[in-house]
Amino acid sequence: MKTIFSLLVLCLVAFGSLAQVYQLPSLPYSKDAYEPFIDAQTMEIHHDKHHAGYVNNLNKAISGTAMEKLSMTDLLMYASFRSTTVRNNAGGHYNHSLFWEILAPPTAQKPMGQELEKAINNQFQSIDSLMLLINAAAATRFGSGWAWLVVTPEGQLAVYSTANQDNPVMDVSKDRGIPILGIDVWEHAYYLKYQNKRGDYLSSIWSLINWGVVSDKFNEALNNPLLKELEKDNWLALKDFHKVMAQTFHPAEEKNFAPLLSRSGELYAKAILLKNSTPPKSANNKKVQDALTRLEKQCAEIHSLAQKPSKNEEAKNDLLFDLITKAHDIFHEVEGLCHD
Repeated sequence: MKTIFSLLVLCLVAFGSLAQVYQLPSLPYSKDAYEPFIDAQTMEIHHDKHHAGYVNNLNKAISGTAMEKLSMTDLLMYASFRSTTVRNNAGGHYNHSLFWEILAPPTAQKPMGQELEKAINNQFQSIDSLMLLINAAAATRFGSGWAWLVVTPEGQLAVYSTANQDNPVMDVSKDRGIPILGIDVWEHAYYLKYQNKRGDYLSSIWSLINWGVVSDKFNEALNNPLLKELEKDNWLALKDFHKVMAQTFHPAEEKNFAPLLSRSGELYAKAILLKNSTPPKSANNKKVQDALTRLEKQCAEIHSLAQKPSKNEEAKNDLLFDLITKAHDIFHEVEGLCHD
């Protein structure tokens, strides 16, 4: 009996470990390899305690939910729809994973690639100028947060700063892009060695930046489909319409027409706003405009029918579902055109 119980415990432990969607990445170098710029004790606490905590808390928060099957990108891009726990811990895991990747002892670093060097010189005149801007963003971040070098949806470099564990991939960030370098300015990143002297930490951290890895991330970001996703996601009128569409169409799929009947006017108004908005540069073309015109017309029909009294509610609902299904299809047509 004791043996069976032990086997059951082992199975449960094994199952629990398999259920961990996200794992704590190993540090690329020993904890003392970053000295004298970052001490070994800070690296141990930062990686083994803080980052591990983000990973464990994220796995707990998404356990048994549909979020287990979502990519990290999906968790971050729609952070405004996530709980605070998921938002903070997903951000913490993503941010720190990047941080460890771009740090290396000076003897292990690779030189900056030509493409990144050219982009920096074109936009910032020099690497020194860029470093000053990033340090300024990091130094002026009140409380905890991060300073970033990102590739924007337009394929340009930009320096941003975010609070807490937010990052520019998230829809809660006003500045969007794919981070290729991040500087952690939470106190746990530097306090043991530098105390409250954040500026000294910021001066030292550059000795550990592996520009070869940052260059690789720059090249990867330029070819990453996420850039178009972020550009589309910045189209606020499209996001606003999508929200109302989702909250009316999906209940209708379950034969619940109350949301559609009560919000058909709002859906139509959002369609008008969408048609009159300025699309992202990559989607500002005749095909998109034609689709938006059809979408507005479709939503006008939905609103007109929703307002009409009917003696045959079942027939009315069937027609409403046909109309909103067509509107839903047109909306996804617009989304598809944003990817082309």
